[in-house]
Amino acid sequence: MPLRRSKVLVKWLIENQHKFQTRSRRLRRPINKTSPHITPDISFRYDDLRVSLAAPYQLRPKPDVGDLGFGKFFTDHMLKVYYQPTLGGWQKPEISPFENLSMHPASKALHYAVQLFEGMKAYRGKDDKIRLFRPELNMHRMNLAAQRSSLPMFDGEELIKCISRLVQIDQEWVPHSEQSTLYIRPTLIGIEPAFGVQASDSALLFVILSPVSSYYKASSDGAVSIYADPSVVRAFPGGVGNRKVGSNYGPTIETTSKASKLGHHQVLWLFGPDHQLTEVGAMNIFMVYVNENGGNAHLHPIITLLIAISVINNFA
Repeated sequence: MPLRRSKVLVKWLIENQHKFQTRSRRLRRPINKTSPHITPDISFRYDDLRVSLAAPYQLRPKPDVGDLGFGKFFTDHMLKVYYQPTLGGWQKPEISPFENLSMHPASKALHYAVQLFEGMKAYRGKDDKIRLFRPELNMHRMNLAAQRSSLPMFDGEELIKCISRLVQIDQEWVPHSEQSTLYIRPTLIGIEPAFGVQASDSALLFVILSPVSSYYKASSDGAVSIYADPSVVRAFPGGVGNRKVGSNYGPTIETTSKASKLGHHQVLWLFGPDHQLTEVGAMNIFMVYVNENGGNAHLHPIITLLIAISVINNFA
């Protein structure tokens, strides 16, 4: 079920409007404040941050913007924060030279997918200033996923401060390009070295940075070809489709590979007997179109329990 060209897409949008929630297009919207406050009383603190800078021989060569792709290159430093209940919970955050992680082979993240992540970006503006986009929403979403995974929660404001310091240290990695950004990947994993499907009593929160360009490799005309197969689903009611946990993504790779072999760029995930729309690949989806009155409007899925909370499309 490929969607390729704009005329076909507009016709398909009109025929399938009942599967979306319609909103008028506006430049600015208030942030949804109805979700419960889940920030814990005890967290690591930015004031305790320790910084160890990379030595000259540890610095990595910076790639050309045209060679970036997505997630192939990494900056010189990373952030790590351990959680150890026997030592009082969250330990002091530390920025150190980028390095491989050392983990016990029985760590729960490796066996039971006790892990979650976020995806956010740092943008370089025309004034050469570097900005984060709504990082507080990423922190809230990450804490929701931690709560669902029985992993320790944290104060999102403190992590934003630590991430900002990390980006400041590696600021030369933020591309000087309107088509490229610095991708920020906060990750939280259970590292207790023990078998058994139970909560991990210890954890590691780490943040790595990667300069990136477009996620999709579009056709020569700029179009992205989408494949939809109603026989497979990405998430289901009562599951964790609305949380950014790793177990949501691994099982989608087979269908994504099938779509690629058929000449498509990504998968449009459907749900239910009437093929309701949920996400495209690993991303939220919305569509902008000209309505019957000649005005701009956009549509977005209404199945919020099956999809991750959108940071961009966040409505009151």
